Amino acid sequence: MGLALVLTTISPEIGGVLVRGEKGTAKSTAVRGLAAVLPSISVYAGDRFSIDPDDPSAESPDGPFGPDAVVESRPVRLIELPVGATEDRVVGSLHLESALSRGAVEFEPGLLARAHRGLLYVDEVNLLHDHLVDLLLDAAAMGRVSVERDGVSVSHAARFVLIGTMNPEEGELRPQLLDRFGLTVEVAAPRDPALRVEVVRRRMSFDLDAAAFAERFGGADRALTSRIAAARELVGKVRLTEPGLLKIAEVCAVFEVDGLRADIVTARTAVAHAAWAGRSEVTRADIRRAALLALPHRRRRNPFDAPGIDEDLLDRILGDEELPPEPPEGPGDSGDDSGPEDDSVGLDTPPPSGSGGSTDGGEDGSTDGGEDGSTDGGEPPLVEPGERQRAGVETNTDDSADDQPQGAAAPESVTGAAPAYRPRLLTVTGLGTGRTGGRSKAIGSSGRRIGARESSRGSLHLVETLKAAAGKQATRGRTSGRVELRVEDLRTAVREGREANLVLFCVDASGSMAARKRMAQVKAAVLSLLLDAYRRRDKVGMITFRGEGAELVLPPTGSVDLAAARLDEIPAGGRTPLAEGLLEAARVLQRERLRDRDLRPLLVVVTDGRANFPKKDGQAHGKDAVRRSQQAAAYVAGLGVTTVVIDSESGPMRLGLARQLAAHLEAEHVPVAEVSAEALTSAVHGFTGSTTGRGVA
Repeated sequence: MGLALVLTTISPEIGGVLVRGEKGTAKSTAVRGLAAVLPSISVYAGDRFSIDPDDPSAESPDGPFGPDAVVESRPVRLIELPVGATEDRVVGSLHLESALSRGAVEFEPGLLARAHRGLLYVDEVNLLHDHLVDLLLDAAAMGRVSVERDGVSVSHAARFVLIGTMNPEEGELRPQLLDRFGLTVEVAAPRDPALRVEVVRRRMSFDLDAAAFAERFGGADRALTSRIAAARELVGKVRLTEPGLLKIAEVCAVFEVDGLRADIVTARTAVAHAAWAGRSEVTRADIRRAALLALPHRRRRNPFDAPGIDEDLLDRILGDEELPPEPPEGPGDSGDDSGPEDDSVGLDTPPPSGSGGSTDGGEDGSTDGGEDGSTDGGEPPLVEPGERQRAGVETNTDDSADDQPQGAAAPESVTGAAPAYRPRLLTVTGLGTGRTGGRSKAIGSSGRRIGARESSRGSLHLVETLKAAAGKQATRGRTSGRVELRVEDLRTAVREGREANLVLFCVDASGSMAARKRMAQVKAAVLSLLLDAYRRRDKVGMITFRGEGAELVLPPTGSVDLAAARLDEIPAGGRTPLAEGLLEAARVLQRERLRDRDLRPLLVVVTDGRANFPKKDGQAHGKDAVRRSQQAAAYVAGLGVTTVVIDSESGPMRLGLARQLAAHLEAEHVPVAEVSAEALTSAVHGFTGSTTGRGVA
């Protein structure tokens, strides 16, 4: 993590860093500490857009600045982008005080302007609203921000190092933004007790006397600042030879990364790593380290694929020998713009031994373990556990469960999912008020403006505010001059966008479900809906019932990756306690309703309806179980939750129990054979249209 942060500040063109890791691993602490060790920058005094005085092509909306303009030095800014920030705060907007008091149209710069030539930090970047993600994508791609609104037309430079931190358990990042991060690292807390003790000791020392603690490590900080400055001076002189470029291209091609951004980022990172180590030419070790930082997150083919890279394969591609020297140029050959003609350019002295701290273990850049965020277990696995099952491979193909008596318990088995498909959009009709997402229509802070309302909180609707005040000026004794505004005049914009929903799966994992590959079909349907939930930024939860009861295998979470992993691990076998599964679903929905009343739920029950449960004598009683399941279904129906029953029963002999269950649940009934994307989506969409306004009791 430390190395990735340093490299992207040495060469900002790399494109920033995404730090993924479990909670409590000092991700935010490391990022905030980075700004303190970066060399200062020169700016014009009073320039709110921080252009570079040494760049004659740089233009500032506060300019122009003449040759006599005062130039000052200031520390690099670390600008934090809150997850709940508004669009006006990010890109800038009309200066309200100037507009209302003097009638002047002035631009108030946003966070992207303040971040120019500095660091833009987004904590919990995976929870960032979609409209803010789009703004960051545009700014990162263009290096500029253009604002055209409310009579303001401004364009300014916005080149910054984008740093994001996230906990994967809270949900994954949109693929569009994920690819914009040049480097990514996985971090975890150390497992060595001695290292953990040292962390606690230093934290307690800092809490007792922060000034003394800072002074204790002041020398190492200053040495690190000097080393970063020296690396920045050297990075433009580092030579990346043709054999090195070919090796980078070979690595990216073998790992089948999308596009050419990976090649470019790997090359820039290798050059920065060589400069950091004080070398004037890129070596094999530089390319290896760059690939470990730049490629893992670009190898994901599906949202549920685990990021990672096979280091053994990488070493086989790079080989054991150092990069061959570039052949000398012959007559008529064009020069190489990748570096200086003089290969001997380098630092006069080697990097300070104490400046790297734990960031870099040696000048050759070939240290293993820790620099790229890997722990004792190495890189994340190349193949996610359960991927073989998702490919449609079954570990048990016992088809005899249907032939067993209804009360008998079938043996346990783990069945893989059939190939997933892309489902159509499932929406809840009406207008919700939930958090920003991509599923159902909602009134929120983003989206198209459809009106205004009287309020002092939210995005100000200037025109409606002035209209509301204009009709009251006479009663306030004003006939000319400035418009007198009061709190009751304020109007905020009403916007219609999209919200996320809670999709709760209640999956029958009994023995009858294991028969005749039913579970493969069921898991394919659930996996397809999970893929859609990933894209829509929904919360998902999963309940399974089998044997003697029901289990909440995944509490509602934003991480659909966890749901997919748990889906792979679900065994099938035993009896069918359907009532217990429905009652557990009711408890989860009621609990989530208390936590967030604006999060509208969708319950998906997957079963064949063959309810039975064991008694103390070990015998299953089907009639009692059916009656209890009907009572439980009626209770769930009383909660007013939109529900779909996926009937997994197959074969020529069908009892129709799932259809009866759907009637008691007041739910739509969909046979599993018809659970194509179109059939399932149409069924749910049609059902939700008749339940507008219903909520959980």
